[in-house]
Amino acid sequence: MGWTLSPWVRRLCLLLLCAAYLQGGLVKAFDFAGAVAEMQHFGIAPAAPMTLAVIVLELGASALVISGRLRWLGALVLAAFTLGATLVALRFWDMPQPQRFMAANAFFEHLGLVGGFLLVAGLDGRGRRHG
Repeated sequence: MGWTLSPWVRRLCLLLLCAAYLQGGLVKAFDFAGAVAEMQHFGIAPAAPMTLAVIVLELGASALVISGRLRWLGALVLAAFTLGATLVALRFWDMPQPQRFMAANAFFEHLGLVGGFLLVAGLDGRGRRHG
């Protein structure tokens, strides 16, 4: 048994994977007006209900991933959300330099998160079938 099989290490890794979504959901909840303004900036309407939906999604799906209850579902939801948000907010190909460089880096970092969540979903589903 390696260190990666330790339950507390697994829980810590899942917490770290979800950290941006926990932080994002809490910041949006405590600054709802600012979060609505961000939605409006990206042309998302109706902004207030969509902001509320994002808060519930970020916090709820993160709770599923970290708790292990329907982990595969929470991971798939966060993967889909991240991919969609990345395509809306980080359109680096439409940006001038130096914004293009920074947005491209963030775009591919977000694709890494999508891959991580898909891996979590797949491993959780495989464990349920074989365990």
